[in-house]
Amino acid sequence: MLYFTLASKAYARNLQYRGAHLIHNLASAMFGFIYASIWIGVGDHASLGTYGIQGMVSYISFTQAALWVTSFITNGLGIPQSVRTGHISLDLMRPVHLFSHLMAREWGQIAYQFIYKSIPIYLIYVLVFSLQLPMQWTTYCLTALSLVGASYLAICMNYLIGISALWTTESSWLYWGNHALINLLSGFFIPLEWLPNGLEKLAWISPYPYLLYVPTSLYLERGDISWLGGTLIWCVLMTGVCLLATRVVRRKVEVQGG
Repeated sequence: MLYFTLASKAYARNLQYRGAHLIHNLASAMFGFIYASIWIGVGDHASLGTYGIQGMVSYISFTQAALWVTSFITNGLGIPQSVRTGHISLDLMRPVHLFSHLMAREWGQIAYQFIYKSIPIYLIYVLVFSLQLPMQWTTYCLTALSLVGASYLAICMNYLIGISALWTTESSWLYWGNHALINLLSGFFIPLEWLPNGLEKLAWISPYPYLLYVPTSLYLERGDISWLGGTLIWCVLMTGVCLLATRVVRRKVEVQGG
């Protein structure tokens, strides 16, 4: 009940900024139009493999919409700010595990962004590009599972980035470094099979393909259901790392303010 309350409060807080977020949606949709236009231009002069022009437009449309629940997560889950203000000491004293506390709060924001950002943006693309929606209900179920797993992985990554603020005065470079790796290794903009062989292999031994490429491929009915097993494995591994990091943090708390 506590975690549901934390999530619902985060969701309600975001409702106060729907007007400002509408501008974000327009900007995000514009970037998607630009990316789709690039592939349309490339497809007019070269083959786009088994995707084709319409397939790549569908690919870009879904990844652009999914970014809001798999990539645009709160920087460090707010931990760096708590460290700077000293509030992290109070968070660690609460009778609630730090990881589950911050995760519940972030799920509320993810739910908001899915409803008010991902869905509206994708519907715009459906109308503008005349995209075909999947006909099989199982496709939606598999996509939903992969997106939940992707969101959880993104939460874990940002939690670890936030935890690093206890050992360094500046952790934003980790956030932007992680964002760069998402753009490169997650299949955003370019499907993984089009990457150089070595880079594709590197991507698949990391959790990044499970953030965007796997959900997108399953939605387009081009993926393998066994990829959900990879998502589950990474979720378990990242959970273990986050819990271990929290134990270390409880033994050493360093507040930058003194």
